[in-house]
Amino acid sequence: MDIFALLMWPIKWVIEAILVGFHWIVTALGGDPGSGLTWVLSIVGLVLVIRSAMIPLTVRQIVSSRKSLEIQPEIQRIQKKYRGKKDQFSREAMQRETMEAYRKAGTNPFASCLPLLIQMPIFLGLVQVLTDANNQKAGVGLLTQELAVLFSESTLFGVVPLHMTMAAGFEQGSVPVIVTAIALTLIMCATQFYTQLQIMTKNQTPAMKESPMYKQQRILLYIIPVFLLISAWLFPLGTMFYWLVSNVYTLVQQLIIISKLPTPGSEAALAREARMARKRQRMGLPPVDAEEAETAAEIELRTQRQQPRSKKPKSKREGS
Repeated sequence: MDIFALLMWPIKWVIEAILVGFHWIVTALGGDPGSGLTWVLSIVGLVLVIRSAMIPLTVRQIVSSRKSLEIQPEIQRIQKKYRGKKDQFSREAMQRETMEAYRKAGTNPFASCLPLLIQMPIFLGLVQVLTDANNQKAGVGLLTQELAVLFSESTLFGVVPLHMTMAAGFEQGSVPVIVTAIALTLIMCATQFYTQLQIMTKNQTPAMKESPMYKQQRILLYIIPVFLLISAWLFPLGTMFYWLVSNVYTLVQQLIIISKLPTPGSEAALAREARMARKRQRMGLPPVDAEEAETAAEIELRTQRQQPRSKKPKSKREGS
């Protein structure tokens, strides 16, 4: 066993345990153990367990990302200070001051990447587990050869084998596989794009939108869907279902975060303040503080300005 296989062994064992556990639950509730729908539901359960367990890391990543964007003006100031200086002393000083800025902000340049770094081995482990199952090989844990055979021969609605890829569908001329793969791919790309778009347009402050990191995120907004299109050509449908459910989970999670815990000063935060102010007005409660009172007054004034007005002269309206 090589070092990579050794490192992946515990990850694959946990994945198999969760997958087989949900397969047992669905089967106990009356599902066909060899049905593709049973295996898809098991994959959905796997996603829910893994992503729910990662919620604390996701919250930490969100906080770190916000802090990293907030200190970008300071990072730019440091970079400008040492611009054009190529000597070793200057480079070390710039790196030292940069890390000190991150330390004071309570974050680091790599903190926002932590959930992604954790998800990648899990995804690779899932790919290996499903690949072994497609080849009717027993896994490292609870995925027996009998279950592997059931998975490799399972079909969705009797016509879409979960082990097939989009490439294999085109090669064999299987219309159901092609249609299913294309539908999954389009939904995957749409959910990924919309999730990132919501973060960038509604949950960023004006200062954040001026930072180089924001510009890099705008580039990724269009690059990631292209990567998904290429990957969807090669991945089996079972793996694509995992990816799709994970994307939908991320989208719902981000919508909740943007609504309940928006970045202070962002469009989402202003919208939340407006909702809270209107709620207190409807309940007949006074504003919490002067700032909320000012916000409520501004919202009311903005609402009045946006009301449509008749173009007819006042005298004509009264006489009609």
